[in-house]
Amino acid sequence: MIKQLTIIVLAVCLFSFGKQDRPTIYLIGDSTVRNSNQAYWGWGSLIGEFLDTTQVVVANHAMAGRSTRTFRKEGRWDKVKENMKPGDYLLIQFGHNEGSKPDTTRQGYRGVLRGIGQDSITLDWGNGEREIVRTYGENLRRFVREAKQIGVAPILLSMIPRNQWDEQGNVKRANQDFGLWARQIAEEEQVPFIDLNEITAKKYDKIGPEQAKAKYFPGDHTHTNYEGAMENAASVIEGLRNVEHPLVKYIK
Repeated sequence: MIKQLTIIVLAVCLFSFGKQDRPTIYLIGDSTVRNSNQAYWGWGSLIGEFLDTTQVVVANHAMAGRSTRTFRKEGRWDKVKENMKPGDYLLIQFGHNEGSKPDTTRQGYRGVLRGIGQDSITLDWGNGEREIVRTYGENLRRFVREAKQIGVAPILLSMIPRNQWDEQGNVKRANQDFGLWARQIAEEEQVPFIDLNEITAKKYDKIGPEQAKAKYFPGDHTHTNYEGAMENAASVIEGLRNVEHPLVKYIK
């Protein structure tokens, strides 16, 4: 009996050690990375379907409605940093909630300054509360640098494309603003960049606006259903292969 209990305890300990020893892929972003998993899905909820999760853990900390500014302001980034350890990975995808002019109104609560510069403004919320608002690029830069300080390997991704089309019948790209700025920060900080916007947009271009809407977008032009989230997760995997990232070894 004692021998059997000893074997069980050893097995539990080995299992626990193996679990802790696995690297973790942390995801931060907005609703297109993590959603309700009902009518709308985020690709971060499905990325594990493509990975060997006996060897790597996926921790999806993205939150609907957040921007690079509010993800930090609400303390969500601090909680992620508390859990990260050397050897982990961080995938960063924001851009959908950054566009409003930053101010103290409800509409301006999520907004950031445009570009990648280090300029900032200070907002006065009253009662002595002041907030420094930075550019989208600077917010990404800080995520990357703080992750590196812990020994975590960051990857920047452009945001998934919206169901919006130009006059030529192609999906509108984000390569002149948020996608461009994410790429520029990746190059500056010498971290991998996955152009998720372009990879998925090419898929939409092939099937056209009517089929893309019917197949992937049950409501608005931003949030996808399960099939759309799965397609975006597949695009992330394609992006990892394109940049020949070490995470490729965990792909099924």
